[in-house]
Amino acid sequence: MVVGENVLHETVPASGVRRWRSFLAAGLCVLLAGCAADRLGLPTSTGPAVPASAPRVTGLETAAQREHRRLVGMFGGEYRSASAERMLTDVMARVAKASETPDPKVTILNSPVVNAFALPNGNVYVTRGLLALANDTSEIAAVMAHEVAHVTASHASQRAELERRSQLVSRVVAEVLDDPVAGEVVQARSRYSIASFSRSQELEADQIGVKTIAKAGFDPYGAARFLASLGRQSSMRATMMGDRSGQQGMNFLSTHPSTPERVALALGAARSIAGPGIGENDRQLYLSAIDGITFGDDPAEGMVRANRFLHPQLGFTFSAPVGFVLENSSVAVAGVAPGGAQAMRFDSVKLPEGQTLETYIASGWIEGSQVGPVEAIEVSGLPAVTATARGDEWSFRLAAIRSGSATYRFILAARTLTPEIDRAFRASIESFRPMTPSEIAAVRPLRLKLAVARPGDTVESMAARMTGLDRAAERFQVLNGLDRGGALKPGQTYKIVVE
Repeated sequence: MVVGENVLHETVPASGVRRWRSFLAAGLCVLLAGCAADRLGLPTSTGPAVPASAPRVTGLETAAQREHRRLVGMFGGEYRSASAERMLTDVMARVAKASETPDPKVTILNSPVVNAFALPNGNVYVTRGLLALANDTSEIAAVMAHEVAHVTASHASQRAELERRSQLVSRVVAEVLDDPVAGEVVQARSRYSIASFSRSQELEADQIGVKTIAKAGFDPYGAARFLASLGRQSSMRATMMGDRSGQQGMNFLSTHPSTPERVALALGAARSIAGPGIGENDRQLYLSAIDGITFGDDPAEGMVRANRFLHPQLGFTFSAPVGFVLENSSVAVAGVAPGGAQAMRFDSVKLPEGQTLETYIASGWIEGSQVGPVEAIEVSGLPAVTATARGDEWSFRLAAIRSGSATYRFILAARTLTPEIDRAFRASIESFRPMTPSEIAAVRPLRLKLAVARPGDTVESMAARMTGLDRAAERFQVLNGLDRGGALKPGQTYKIVVE
């Protein structure tokens, strides 16, 4: 969470908690939830060819450079790891040769979310969160080949054209023919068509990717293994966020196919090439390359530790109610309780000069809600106000705390705000405090570390070596691509997380 100078002021709608849960679930974008090149609607053409004899203008930023700078900024900047960069460059060179594309540059993004995408010029971006989830060179090759396939198959421009046409048709029906209802029907049908179009693009990119990595000499089954790991992480995350397993399937307007479907199709594509055991996967080379990379939040943007949030750079901390699962992003800290009947958001705003905390909290943060009496309080010696608010489906405990030029904002929500729940909400607000110098100095990022399984080791014994994470055993399985109940192999290297 970037707060202080980069501040946010927004109104949360009455259905805000449902949207918070969508916000929490939006991190798994690569392969499961979509590729950024599609999402951004980038064109696939980089413009007309320039003759070699043409004079070159220096000092001007190209469109590709601007897009690179913007995307890097969106994902926490570039992450530097010499060993990981060398490994990715080597893998990408083989993928590019097999796909008959120019050898692109690979950039590691400093983000814990699992994501990857390619720009129209073929340059590929992967997050360190994705590197942590993959387990060998064939898996990361499959991700790169999938992204390159979107570029070579012109998927972004195809979808942009379909969206443009659908918008034009619905506008003509609504405005020219003066039939708004028919226009809405056309628009709904168009959304379904675009969603189906996107799903077919993802499946096509999967199929191209499997063939590409096989041609490059990698294990073609790597794509299915990575997609299976992605499915395990998605299921774990959904459980942590309070979603029921039955809610995770694909619906008609889902922009991408479900992971089980893609695993099955990726397996089928690999089997059509050859049986298991062909091609390289070089697990040890891959794991050695990512040994020591940062895992989870970057301390510069704040860190989640169980139900506690710490921001050593800005020097504050607070605790969510017991049992809440927190997730940090560049704009806010969001959390939900088991079952999803309670939720919270913490962010920062910068008030106009002269506006008081009392008038701000009464101004209506949640659309359609009624704010109760405002109570002036003090939190860790800082001026603050709090109030309750009631919407159609949810009740809220609100608080604003002033610290220097920033105002920190708590929005805690419950379907039924009982006195007991409200006491827990108030305790969370009152836990906000400055960190001591020794606390700030003691903050360390989590990192991946390699550990060799000894005879008799189990998932539980390996997970016991991890620090700073809840649900350690489940996370160990997800990180290492292990099915539930799967046995460890003595002498094999596995990933653990330590401070």
